[in-house]
Amino acid sequence: MPESFADLLARTTRTALKLEFRDEYMTQDPGHVAWQAGDLDAAVRAYADWTETAREATSRGVEVKRARVVSEPCSEYIKFEHAVTQRVNIDAGEQIRWVPRQRVSAIALPGNDVWVLDGETLQFYFFAGDGHYMGDEITTDPDTVKLCSTAFEAVWELGIDHNEYLASGAAVG
Repeated sequence: MPESFADLLARTTRTALKLEFRDEYMTQDPGHVAWQAGDLDAAVRAYADWTETAREATSRGVEVKRARVVSEPCSEYIKFEHAVTQRVNIDAGEQIRWVPRQRVSAIALPGNDVWVLDGETLQFYFFAGDGHYMGDEITTDPDTVKLCSTAFEAVWELGIDHNEYLASGAAVG
């Protein structure tokens, strides 16, 4: 049986870094559907499992950072993610930065969303063109880990903190 992300994160002791590149994910996801219906509380509740997972990791001292590379103006789905991020991610201890896509043109990036765990293990996520989850892959290949770790750090440096980024695509202030 392949190892789950939960198993990987449970073994993580220092850092869990996530790079996200898509402007649309699973649009029929219950959280997204609730947000579209105007129920932010239900949208947040749909991610309660993730919030608890992140909170458990950060309470163990794991630094959890997520960099979201986004097109501007932002898609409806990115506006949804932005709307729930404070309560789903940040309140659990995650650090989130939003990075306008045009800022990353000169960075060598992995082709898929990826978690970088303790700078040693990667878990890539694969999505179809319509945003449906297609599977994942775990690797510890040192060259691939180096590429993804370097990419994350470069993207993070160019990012805008969640509290300063408006999903319309303009920074606050």
